[in-house]
Amino acid sequence: MLVSQGIGLAMLGLGYAVALAHGSLGLHAVPGLVALAGAGLLANRSVRWQQSLGHALFILLALSLALHWVPGFQGAKVIDKAVFSDGALPFSMHLNLDKPLIGFWLLLACPWVLGIGGKRPAAGLALTLATIIAVCLGGAWLLGIVAWAPKWPEQTWIWALNNLLLVSLTEELLFRGYIQGGLERLLHHRTLALLLASGIFGIAHLGAGWQWVLLATLAGLGYGLAYRQGGLYAAVLCHFALNLSHFVGFTYPLLKP
Repeated sequence: MLVSQGIGLAMLGLGYAVALAHGSLGLHAVPGLVALAGAGLLANRSVRWQQSLGHALFILLALSLALHWVPGFQGAKVIDKAVFSDGALPFSMHLNLDKPLIGFWLLLACPWVLGIGGKRPAAGLALTLATIIAVCLGGAWLLGIVAWAPKWPEQTWIWALNNLLLVSLTEELLFRGYIQGGLERLLHHRTLALLLASGIFGIAHLGAGWQWVLLATLAGLGYGLAYRQGGLYAAVLCHFALNLSHFVGFTYPLLKP
């Protein structure tokens, strides 16, 4: 185990021990945590079938954590049915403790998800980011699901911290670092890995409607290109910048039907 991985594991254990002491984490979560630890040990074994079993177990656990199916996690509600602009649907937000475990697992078990990237000039990444924002938010506006609604509500800072650390970082670790990066390692085909990861990212937004599947797929292509240009941090930057632009500049989360 790398020193950085050991430090990360110690911090994770301390943080969740505090959460347990304050009632945000129940004993019901222990089996899930143990299963994640077991998946990590298997994924780092030298025997191929044990590695495959570890990754398969992680994928099942990641899906369960993302959908909040694993018991024992009590996320604090910090935004409750707020309406940020005229015609917007009410928005609520919890600080969830389950979904971030996906990112912690990937950092500890699969450090290669960080990616190296092509180290292209900052101008190239800026162009990628500008294109993502124009295509995705412009597309959402044309589809009639958002409208121009500039704002900076009092909840912006807690929303931004949650979206950066618990949403954008976790999702980019999973979809770009693990899925796209893993497919590149497996298939040795960068374009196919990019397309497949972007499609899976789009399907993950199916619950919000076909419009968000389309827009998320396009966003995933942009994030994937950013990942190839500058590694995980570039992908996280693009993801967060798009989400923040949506939040402060347009109807959030959506216009009422």
